[in-house]
Amino acid sequence: MANNPEKLMEALSYVIEPELKKDIVSLGLVSNVKVEGNTVSFHVKASNPAMHYRKRIEEACIHQVRRFLGEDVAVMIEVSALPKSSERPIEQRKFLPGVKRFVAVASGKGGVGKSTICANLAAGLAKKGYKVGLVDADIYGPSMPLMFDVVDQKPGLSGPDANNKMLPVENYGVKMLSIGFFAEANQAIVWRGPMASKALKQMFSDVEWGELDFMLIDLPPGTGDVHLSLVQDIPLDGVVIVSTPQNVALADARKGVGMFKLPEINVPVLGIVENMSWFTPAELPDHKYFIFGQEGAKRLAEELGVALLGQIPLVQSIRESGDAGRPAVLQSNTPQALALDEMVDQVLKSLNIDSQ
Repeated sequence: MANNPEKLMEALSYVIEPELKKDIVSLGLVSNVKVEGNTVSFHVKASNPAMHYRKRIEEACIHQVRRFLGEDVAVMIEVSALPKSSERPIEQRKFLPGVKRFVAVASGKGGVGKSTICANLAAGLAKKGYKVGLVDADIYGPSMPLMFDVVDQKPGLSGPDANNKMLPVENYGVKMLSIGFFAEANQAIVWRGPMASKALKQMFSDVEWGELDFMLIDLPPGTGDVHLSLVQDIPLDGVVIVSTPQNVALADARKGVGMFKLPEINVPVLGIVENMSWFTPAELPDHKYFIFGQEGAKRLAEELGVALLGQIPLVQSIRESGDAGRPAVLQSNTPQALALDEMVDQVLKSLNIDSQ
């Protein structure tokens, strides 16, 4: 009775992975299946490495195998942990499995244009046809509602039931959620670290995001509680670091890269974006004035062995576009739009994705 591999796989299809809520066969967690006489053996991957969790799966497998193949069947099982969430196939992720890639945008210090870069990266990806979500995790200085011209909008609900999830606000093909939607324009957000981290987690877990190619996360400047909570809870595929060419900004950008490379964090640094690389006045379009220094982020990227994702000029229309709620990357064939488009292409390249 036991000498029937098809029957064995049918039996295992009734074993549900407790955290992923699907059967272990359809999730592709069963391998090395062998049937020899009255003995069956196989390897199962589990999402939780804890001993009691693996024991639970092992007992469920033995129960179903003997239910289908007979009580006298000898069952030999090896249970091991899945790789970390960001390295698994989409269907094996328990955190927002409908999102293909999570990318954070960070900076070592404030004032370098991190949110502007994040907004243009999101809009640029959407312009290329990708399904994009954006979480404004800059809890203390949320700016995405203004940059996407949705200041007066509020997230909806997926249904009348109190347990239904929020629906993100959408503009320019980007779905977004920000703490700014829940605070008045002149209201300061004064939260301790754990409160900010909890709010960030809810912006992922309590929202109906649907299927997305990219989820971008605009992080607060610096390094702190929110960053640590993020890497613990969310399977980041990479982080983009934003800096100006100025030495003081570069020193903090170096710390930001170092944080994400720490063994306990270990998030791939996709590269550095040099913002405000030079100033070009409208009346002198062919002139470049290096107000904050020249190619500082380019040299830092070379030194740290990461990609230079773009050099974005300091142009008045980029600031005006942000204030007007229409990201500059959506302009047609302007120098700043071309620079931002190139940045989007370089981010895709760092993620090993062919640009559309």
